[in-house]
Amino acid sequence: MNEAASRAPGPGSGPGGVPAAIALTPILAARYRTRDLEAVRAAAPGARLVTIGFDGHPDGPLDDVEAMLRGRLPAETFDRILARAPSLRWVHSATAGVERVLTPASRARGLVITNARGVFSRPIAEYVMLMILSAARRLPQLLELQAERTWQPLEARELRDVTVGIVGLGSIGRAVGALATAFGCRVMATRRRPEAGSNASDGAGDEPFLGTLMLERVLPPDQLPDMLADSDFVVLAAPLTDGTRGLISDAAIGRMKPGAWVINVARGELVDERALIRALRDGRLGGAVLDTFLEEPLPPSSPLYEVPNLIITPHTAWSSTRVLDRSVGLFAENLRRYAEGRNLVNVVDPNAGY
Repeated sequence: MNEAASRAPGPGSGPGGVPAAIALTPILAARYRTRDLEAVRAAAPGARLVTIGFDGHPDGPLDDVEAMLRGRLPAETFDRILARAPSLRWVHSATAGVERVLTPASRARGLVITNARGVFSRPIAEYVMLMILSAARRLPQLLELQAERTWQPLEARELRDVTVGIVGLGSIGRAVGALATAFGCRVMATRRRPEAGSNASDGAGDEPFLGTLMLERVLPPDQLPDMLADSDFVVLAAPLTDGTRGLISDAAIGRMKPGAWVINVARGELVDERALIRALRDGRLGGAVLDTFLEEPLPPSSPLYEVPNLIITPHTAWSSTRVLDRSVGLFAENLRRYAEGRNLVNVVDPNAGY
């Protein structure tokens, strides 16, 4: 981690060390709720708030903006804002992935980047278990039989006979592993640093797990083929980096168990969609669940809609009634830390990309 990222950026130049101005871009909704703005103001009293639309147009000057809460802005829009905000020192990403924040311009500026690690872990883990249970209990086939008015009992699998392989053991991967453990699954994982403690919290944004995480093995990335060969469900929970782009390729699928499932709740670019389509049409895989795609929104013309044994959801695994409160709460906590000159939560290592 570079020196700029390892220290807190404050104190700010506003009253009491808060940022002089804070930029807010849309995060999970087009508009901030009144209580969200009140929480930001309470955490940084005296700071001027500037709201920025999806198009990148602010409702006030950006010259004294020192901190930004950034949502799903395209990288080019973010860079345009950055060029107009010479005082910007810290950007908090309202997503866990930061590939659209770590642009060449932001790297050259040496910005401190924090992310939303831990905010979405619980709903995403519940989504993954929903899909694993649906596949193990043959729910898609049962719904087809219902539509055909056919009475045909199907044999299912108990989850204690299922192996879940998790690619990426950050807060989402650990939450998935904890729930899978609670259901009796055998759980394996790969992570960049397999020697790191698997149960430790990565930041204040993390919530307590729903149970204890028990891992049979934690492997380095170069042993991914071994995990693929053992797993009934491969859950992609890794960040998008040069090392993970196109991870699920023809070669990777060739190492997987016949009948295994792929569940992607990370980034669409982790999966070679053409390779996945071929494997599903050939029956090489049992099925797949995609919540994220190379192109979003997924256009009606996409061939993915016609692929057998593929469950498609519109990037909604993260959704719950609580995530916006957690997102704003984490940013507010970091605002207080910024003003006090304390270390921020969830600082991103720009070299690692997460």
